[in-house]
This record gives sequence, C-alpha cells and structure tokens, in this order.
Amino acid sequence: MKVVVCIGSSCHIKGSRLVVERLQVLVAEHGVGDKVDLSGTFCLGRCAEGVCVLADGELFSVSPDTVDEFFIENVLGKLGA
Repeated sequence: MKVVVCIGSSCHIKGSRLVVERLQVLVAEHGVGDKVDLSGTFCLGRCAEGVCVLADGELFSVSPDTVDEFFIENVLGKLGA
C-alpha cells in the first residue's frame, strides 16, 4: 500500500511532520513495513483540507490528533492486518 503525505507549506503548518513521524512509528509497531510504502510529496492542491494524505490514491484529511485512527481504519483495515 502506498501512503503519501503532503509536506507542502500549508500542510507543514498543520502538522505534516508530526503525522509522518507518527505513521513511521505505527508502521514499525504493527510490523507492516514490508506492506506500506510511506513517502512525502509537495502540494496536493487541497490545502484547505490538510494535512492531506493519499492512501492507495484515496485522499484523506489527517491531523496529528487523528493519525492513529486514520492508520487503523484506512491502512491496517485495508491490509487486513
């Protein structure tokens, strides 16, 4: 599964660094590093919705407060883990 986090200026201000760091921890904790390709990208063009995260092409609005829920529902849930 490909997970791409926007690290453009608007999303950066909204906490994209914290989202990326937490996703890295969650991927490691759940042992899915071989199944999840986590990367960053510049602006996805949906700045008002940031932090923007693409999970297998589907756009989500994630914050440092909702990243765990996002990961469980939309990453682990789709992986069947």
